[in-house]
Amino acid sequence: MAQTSTTAERDARLVNARHGDVNPGEIAIGVIIGRTSEFFDFFVYAIASVIVFPRLLFPYVDPLTGTVYSFAIFAVAFIARPIGTLIFTEIDRAYGKSMKLTLALFLLGTSTVCIGFIPSYDQIGAGAVWALTLLRIGQGLALGGTWDGLASLLALNAPEKHRGWYAMIPQLGAPIGLIVASGLFAFFVGNLSAEDFFTWGWRYPFFVAFAINVVALFARLRIVVTPEYTHLFESRELQPTSVVTTWRHAGRQIITGAFAPLASFALFHMVTVFPLSWVFLYTEEGPARFLLIEAFAAVFGLIAIVLSGFIADRIGRRALLGGGAIAIAVFSGFAPAMLDAGFAGEMIFMIVGFILLGVSFGQSSGAVASSFRKTYRYTGSAITSDLAWLFGAGFAPLAALLLAGNFGLISAGAYLLSGAVCTLIALWVNQRLELER
Repeated sequence: MAQTSTTAERDARLVNARHGDVNPGEIAIGVIIGRTSEFFDFFVYAIASVIVFPRLLFPYVDPLTGTVYSFAIFAVAFIARPIGTLIFTEIDRAYGKSMKLTLALFLLGTSTVCIGFIPSYDQIGAGAVWALTLLRIGQGLALGGTWDGLASLLALNAPEKHRGWYAMIPQLGAPIGLIVASGLFAFFVGNLSAEDFFTWGWRYPFFVAFAINVVALFARLRIVVTPEYTHLFESRELQPTSVVTTWRHAGRQIITGAFAPLASFALFHMVTVFPLSWVFLYTEEGPARFLLIEAFAAVFGLIAIVLSGFIADRIGRRALLGGGAIAIAVFSGFAPAMLDAGFAGEMIFMIVGFILLGVSFGQSSGAVASSFRKTYRYTGSAITSDLAWLFGAGFAPLAALLLAGNFGLISAGAYLLSGAVCTLIALWVNQRLELER
């Protein structure tokens, strides 16, 4: 389908028109800004789902049950995300990337900021729970539309011997977003009384998320609508194709691509959302201190992501993902129990977990993008990412908490182990993944 331009898109192209070659460094900046804003939204909600929503929306049940309910709503966004990709892909095909990104980020920002205004269960009863669920669905639909193709474009324009380095760049947004979100929540929960925090303090991070989304929107639009980038997207055949058509022609790559990074995606929540819930529910430790531990450990994850680029360029992304899956399988056998070993155990679990996460997660986007023919890469990468998050991460906090709550902390490692096994199988099956350096 021929892609038409809206007046806003044409004006944006004129305003941002410039001459000269497009370079990977500029793409990388746009990718980092976009991913950081998305992950900040993600972690603001994730943290609130542990320390705020169980008390705010489910005061009529015990804290564990309230957290389980909260995690169930948390997972709704991952179910809605593929539907969002379907909807916004058609908007992209009909009206262009700027229209798609503007609508998606508007929906994401509006859903996020509205969460900050949700009344408590004591004020409006079950209506508060339904409101949060609908807004969470809105976040999921919007996340499906925030795919801008810049990560795929970056991978295609990376120098051949440095593809691992450029593949890790989109993943830097995760630890950066976590560090900022954890620090912000730690400040409010650590400096306000419990009454003030649960009345108004927890709402401010959601308002900050809206402001960050606005900045990210303009930063990304400045890149994707310029003539040079438009030509680059077209010359690289990075155009949206129908989700149905993409699935028909690249279904095998989508399925295997979704399972290839499953170990790292499962570990993602096991070192971010789940440990916070366990410490908050089963220890006397306040959330502020553990949030700072998370932020500190995330710095190691950030460094490990950068190192993954160097390692992948030397041994290949397939070898790195396979080795990372094996290491995560070993980690799953003993590490979760460290959360019950006091401050030292928590630090070891978090730092080692984030290092393993950084090394494996750092190359997951590169693995996804490289497995498609150019014609289907833009849409195929978006669908694959949606399914990877759904299968690997969407239900991870819920599954891990239920396992640990009923069978002890060591059983939470079973979820991690299953993710590692799936990754190894997918790497073996998917011979078309371009994982060599």
